[in-house]
Amino acid sequence: MASADVRALQEWLSGQIIGQAHLVQRIVIALLADGHLLVEGAPGLAKTRAVRSLADGLEGDFQRIQFTPDLLPGDVTGTEIYRPQEGSFHFQRGPIFHNLVLADEINRAPAKVQSALLEAMAERQVSVGSETYNLPELFLVMATQNPIEQEGTYPLPEAQLDRFLLHVNVDYPDAEAEAAILRLTRAEASTPAADMPAPLPQASVFQARREALALHMSPAVEDYIVQLIIATRSPQPYSEELASWIEYGGSPRATIALDRCARAHAWLAGRDFVGPDDVQAVAADVLRHRLLLSFEAEAEGVSTDRVIRELLALVPVG
Repeated sequence: MASADVRALQEWLSGQIIGQAHLVQRIVIALLADGHLLVEGAPGLAKTRAVRSLADGLEGDFQRIQFTPDLLPGDVTGTEIYRPQEGSFHFQRGPIFHNLVLADEINRAPAKVQSALLEAMAERQVSVGSETYNLPELFLVMATQNPIEQEGTYPLPEAQLDRFLLHVNVDYPDAEAEAAILRLTRAEASTPAADMPAPLPQASVFQARREALALHMSPAVEDYIVQLIIATRSPQPYSEELASWIEYGGSPRATIALDRCARAHAWLAGRDFVGPDDVQAVAADVLRHRLLLSFEAEAEGVSTDRVIRELLALVPVG
């Protein structure tokens, strides 16, 4: 069954990415919800290892792109190469034409490169001249950015951030997890891992997606999702303070993302229905990059996460 296969993959990933259970779950949710992931955290927190491990556990190919200020759009999407022997140009596919793509430190690349990547993410295709090339059916981009270093970086505009299904913040592991990481790295250095399961077939991923979309969602829960997003656009009925904090709310893309991620969360939990708890569990990662706060909120030191907590506390369920 697809459910057993996907849960086995999640369990194996949890053993590879110690102390980052939230990140592991969000990666699997992005896979089930057919969306892309933006991960923000300090260096050394297993962001790259996470997507590499997912690639090892999936039937598909993987490519890492290190974003730098001198990167060109063609370095991501590909470019036309002239072949003298044929007297014509031939399109050489770029690293974006893989099932899993790690866009490492995406905020280090200039706007043109970011746009080329995000257009491919949104349209699932690359256009070069008069030709259009489709990307693989199983296609997931995990982009990382470092919040510490800001010199020489190009922050993603809000309209481009909206293309990501989830924005996950990664923090340091606790002492117990840190010790487990030491033991794992020592074990890997001495004996190669032999307990890796067989790669999850792509057919199982597509079946799991269909099952998640087929979960029962009551009209009350569906209305709750809609009201949460509407509250980000018109928060005045709930709180004047909240209204002063939010400059722009979520688009219909946020509503769709909240629905899909709540379904994936419920499916991973083994339920055949979606409840309000599933919506609340994924709300922060779905909305974190989609809300634009006002100058007043920034001056008061109000974070987006605090605004989302207020929304969840004020918008009634049902």
